[in-house]
Amino acid sequence: MEPMRTSGAMRAITAMAGGVLITAGVTGCGGGSSHQGKGAAHAHTDAKPRETALKRVPGVGDRLWRQVPPNTRQIVAVFGDGKDSADSTVALYEKTGQVWKQERTWSAHNGRKGWTTDHHEDDKRSPVGVFTLSDAGGVLASPGAKLPYTRSAAFQAPHYWKKTYWNDFDYVIAIDYNRVKGTPPNDPTRPGGQSKGGNIWLHMDHGSGTSACVSQSKADMEYLLRTLDPALHPVVVMGDRAELRA
Repeated sequence: MEPMRTSGAMRAITAMAGGVLITAGVTGCGGGSSHQGKGAAHAHTDAKPRETALKRVPGVGDRLWRQVPPNTRQIVAVFGDGKDSADSTVALYEKTGQVWKQERTWSAHNGRKGWTTDHHEDDKRSPVGVFTLSDAGGVLASPGAKLPYTRSAAFQAPHYWKKTYWNDFDYVIAIDYNRVKGTPPNDPTRPGGQSKGGNIWLHMDHGSGTSACVSQSKADMEYLLRTLDPALHPVVVMGDRAELRA
């Protein structure tokens, strides 16, 4: 059975059967074969939006800011606590006219070994950079996503992983790193080659670092899925704070 792909306007989705040809569980989140790692759950904290009128997203230096497409009006900024840290903070910014406004911020996790500017498969680090956000999906039905959404049982995390990880891919948003835009997030095509990794997503959190993805609470994933709008050309700007400022 082919995965079901919908737009935000199509909210009613029929449950999918399990026998889907595309397999994502063992290759999701950077291509690793398993999720490991220890650590208490990173507390979910919603902070008040910044009221200051911003000409650009604070904490992002010229090098990466120049990579933000000129038509982008939504930015998911992921600020890693440190180069070797699995903890990070996510903030959503939206542009109205010439001014950026911080809409919301929350805690998250990234690759369990931290960040890298030269990501390779199974290095357990999240790639630093600016990446478009164009496709979403997951095990669960769309919560009202505006991005094209693929619901499929193929997203189910393998049950030989720890039970706390089984729901990681209930909701995912593909980070367009080494993938073909306009395809389901679990499409295995890697234009830059297998060694550069892939299947790097925003997905649900299990309380510790990931293989390379950025993870957050179910409520935050639902919020992003309902908010990110392809008409606003959303991107993610991600990395440790020092690298983002460079």
